[in-house]
This record gives sequence, C-alpha cells and structure tokens, in this order.
Amino acid sequence: MNKSELVNAIVASTGLTKATATRAVDATTATITNALKKGEAVTLVGFGTFKLTHRAARTARNPRTGQEIKIAARKAPSFSAGKTLKIAVN
Repeated sequence: MNKSELVNAIVASTGLTKATATRAVDATTATITNALKKGEAVTLVGFGTFKLTHRAARTARNPRTGQEIKIAARKAPSFSAGKTLKIAVN
C-alpha cells in the first residue's frame, strides 16, 4: 500500500474528504519525523513504537576491491510492532 492508497482507505472508512485525509497523513508522518529528530520515541499503544537506534562506527570491506573502508556512526529510525498489531497479522 502506498500513500495514495492509504489516503483512499482513510477516506472510505471515515468519510473525510481526500484533501483532509492527505493533510492528516502528512501531519502524522511529519510529527513522527520531528519527534525522532529530537531523539524522542513515538508510542502508539497497540500499534507500535517508532524510535532511534544508534549504530556504532565500524570498518567494512569493499566487496569489489577488498579494501577496508570506515563507516561512520549514525542514528537510524526503527519500528517495533506492538502486541495488538502482532496478533492481528498472525
């Protein structure tokens, strides 16, 4: 499902206009993104938790040349599914 399909599903289930549903989806993703930028976790009880994980710096090997390269430390977003979501998909 892509964004437009999600918007159409929201319109069908709520009766909102397509423009309103699009703004709601955009606002939701922007709010989650801004919270993660601040280092905060976003928990939707029953659905899951969006949070940042920290990946340490490491060395890797270029598969073509075999040369070692350094990969810098970074933050990566992650999602952990909640119990209700896990039960629903199984």
